[in-house]
Amino acid sequence: MTSTASRRSYGVKGAPYAFLFPATILFALFFALPIGYAVWLSFRKVHVSGLGLGAGARKEVWAGFENYSEAFQDSELLHGALRVLGYGCIVVPVMLGLALLFALMLDTDRVRLAPFTRLAIFLPYAVPGVVAALMWGFLYLPDVSPFYYVLDRLGLPQPDLLDGSPLYLALSNIAVWGGTGFNMIVIYTSLRSIPAEVYEAAKLDGATPLQIALKIKIPMVAPSLVLTFFFSIIATLQVYNEPTTLKPLTNSLNTRWSPLMKVYQDAFHRGDIYSAAAEATLIALATLVLSFGFLRAANRRNRQEEAR
Repeated sequence: MTSTASRRSYGVKGAPYAFLFPATILFALFFALPIGYAVWLSFRKVHVSGLGLGAGARKEVWAGFENYSEAFQDSELLHGALRVLGYGCIVVPVMLGLALLFALMLDTDRVRLAPFTRLAIFLPYAVPGVVAALMWGFLYLPDVSPFYYVLDRLGLPQPDLLDGSPLYLALSNIAVWGGTGFNMIVIYTSLRSIPAEVYEAAKLDGATPLQIALKIKIPMVAPSLVLTFFFSIIATLQVYNEPTTLKPLTNSLNTRWSPLMKVYQDAFHRGDIYSAAAEATLIALATLVLSFGFLRAANRRNRQEEAR
């Protein structure tokens, strides 16, 4: 009896690990292993002997931090990072601001056709990024865009959104259009979880809808705002689809406009997978540092507020 009971106890304790085993295998094969291999490649390089002809003339050797040193000194990578920083300063606040505004509007009792409105705001998120960028790209072209036709008929100026500073607005508009709906759903779900008694108590105290939104709703959905901000930072640092898709439509976008575009060019056009692996590792580390730095600051602020 004792051995039977012990086997049952062991089976109960081991059940969670049995359920986690398939996910762990998939994580190791398709996530951890590729990352580890990229890090390994970042410390390697090809040593060429003589003219590079014949067997053994090209040999992979240990490079140490040489690839990382070259990446830090690469002006194209730095300029790409600065361009993405400017792009993120537009996308993140505008997208999260609109998502919060739409969520607050949908959470009111006076809104009409709420299910249809939620679907209409969320629907752009279901459009693939490449398709969205291509669609907006044609809307930006003066020769085929209906917007430019209307502006021409009205005698209004027709700005070139694919050249110069407006290019940042054009790229940011695609990201905001596609990402606002997802963030809105996250914030709106958090709003719907707030007990109705909280609103009723505030109304009895004479609070207006604006005061309820500013002093009750927004502070209580702060964790959702932190989460959406976290996801938005990651998506901004990894921008690739929009500039790559719009590049054939304008000469203002080069093949290394963003850091990820440079990684792709170095790996598959220059054939230097070792430098590309070092650059990709640096981008991943920057994303990790910024994300966890922000999360740590947000958690510290939450603890300070709870202590008060």
